Amino acid sequence: MSRGRVVAYSSSPLLASPTPVWRSKFIVAGIALAFVGLAGRAAWIQVFGNEFYRKQGEVRFARTLELPANRGRIFDRNGLLLATSVPVPSVWAIPEDVERDKAKLASLAKLLEISVTDLMKKLDVEDKNFVWLKRQVDESISRQITALDIKGIYLRKEYRRQYPEGEAAAHVVGFTNVEDQGQEGVELAFNKDLGGHAGSRRVIKDRLGRIVEDVGEQMPPVDGKDLQLSIDSKVQFFAYQQLKSAVVENKAKAGSVVVLDANTGEVLALANYPSYSPANRQNLTGAQLRNRALTDTFEPGSTMKPFVVSLALEKGLVKPTSMIQTAPGRITISGSTISDSHAHGDLTVTEVIQKSSNVGTVRMAMQLQPREMWELYTQVGLGQRPQVPFPGVVSGRLRAYKTWRPIEQATMSYGYGLSTSLFQLARAYTVFARDGELAPVTMLKTDTLAPGVRVFRAETAQEMRKMLHLVTLNGGTAPKAQTMGYSVGGKTGTAHKQEGRGYAEHKYRGVFVGVAPIDKPRIVVAVMIDEPSAGKYFGGDVAAPVFSATVQQSLRILGVQPDMNVKPQIVVKAVEESF
Repeated sequence: MSRGRVVAYSSSPLLASPTPVWRSKFIVAGIALAFVGLAGRAAWIQVFGNEFYRKQGEVRFARTLELPANRGRIFDRNGLLLATSVPVPSVWAIPEDVERDKAKLASLAKLLEISVTDLMKKLDVEDKNFVWLKRQVDESISRQITALDIKGIYLRKEYRRQYPEGEAAAHVVGFTNVEDQGQEGVELAFNKDLGGHAGSRRVIKDRLGRIVEDVGEQMPPVDGKDLQLSIDSKVQFFAYQQLKSAVVENKAKAGSVVVLDANTGEVLALANYPSYSPANRQNLTGAQLRNRALTDTFEPGSTMKPFVVSLALEKGLVKPTSMIQTAPGRITISGSTISDSHAHGDLTVTEVIQKSSNVGTVRMAMQLQPREMWELYTQVGLGQRPQVPFPGVVSGRLRAYKTWRPIEQATMSYGYGLSTSLFQLARAYTVFARDGELAPVTMLKTDTLAPGVRVFRAETAQEMRKMLHLVTLNGGTAPKAQTMGYSVGGKTGTAHKQEGRGYAEHKYRGVFVGVAPIDKPRIVVAVMIDEPSAGKYFGGDVAAPVFSATVQQSLRILGVQPDMNVKPQIVVKAVEESF
């Protein structure tokens, strides 16, 4: 094996030749310029152009996290929960970080109950840093999503409202949307107090969504205030069940019931049917959502007669025993004829109320001035929006008395030509329950006896209560309103429904409004059944039974002792009321 030739580098002509000084200087100058450029770039980024790069860094990695406030709870008057918030997970993503594994994304879409196409549309958005995939999912779903371990998919804690009383109290409590903002009922009316204020936390996140640093001062959330309503959930539930049964039994379109505490003006129950479940609001209709007791108006019919008769008593025009000629069962005013359902002949003022005579009421009304009737109706709250903080509350219709023609004054005396909500009507009847004082109403619990507005003398209201009591006895229009153990009094009303410019021939609203116990009233109950179509439509037949059952249960719940020792004697056939 031959040995390779050894090169003597020290003797190489190339290495032995001297290096030009300019080349060494050029290399050193190049390196120096590179350092100057790097230093200038660093100065630009850190000093002169810092604001731009800081903003770009924040866009990519800084996040402001909302710290949600706990929404206030809603209680009934006895401390039972009507609405509360529970923590639930929501699913969100950083679109640019999402792992595009087809199998995993298909499983995720199935858990989110959307198609893969819809999932991809959610991920292909302009904002590559955040997108909601689904709000407020069940815990079991969140665990399965976590188990998929998809990069870029995360869970965040939010709050969802729960409503233990369900459809029974739906129109009172209302509901919130996915952002925890009130949409209906008390949730909307008191949204500012219940909602509180969300806090915030500024953080830096890495590309995996992990928080690596807090930036700035953290603002803690301010939780919403709890709210205690005047509603008694037991009274509310029972009233709703009775109303629902009556609507179904009478094949009616809808119905409402209002229960007021005559002493304090508190709303103990406010129920409507059809209703809905606040926790499941899919495919809801306007008919289900409407709080009919507050938003729907109707002509109250004969339920207005006690006010006109009371005014005639107050003015000294008649006494309870005064005779009123109603024969031959009709009266003509300005060319229009007003009739009773039955010809009664001579009736006392008391019997005019007991038998609901249109003719007798009109004869008394025409002795009054239109201004006097208008002032009375206005005093008891008709034509005015009730002072309760509920969305959609209506004022009804009561025209100025200067425009009344004689026939209009006559029809208004028995409840045609004006309109009112059931809530307004219930409140108006507090003048009879409180010895002539109109009670203020409230949806919030109160322990004080609120002063009322004087409308009648106490003697007038007490005389009217005696007449209203006779309405529920043999010979009256509402024996089905009698209540086991308690004396009651009230007035029926049956009115044709308006349709276009006239009245529908076979569409009615049956109403009953009353007080109990009769000597010392504790509650006022108003019931309205809309379009009963099972053969019965008089208020004494369709609304009075709901009144009876609601009164009995409500007074027991409130601890009111029975004032009667005998069972009610309900006759087979009641006297039909005049419209």
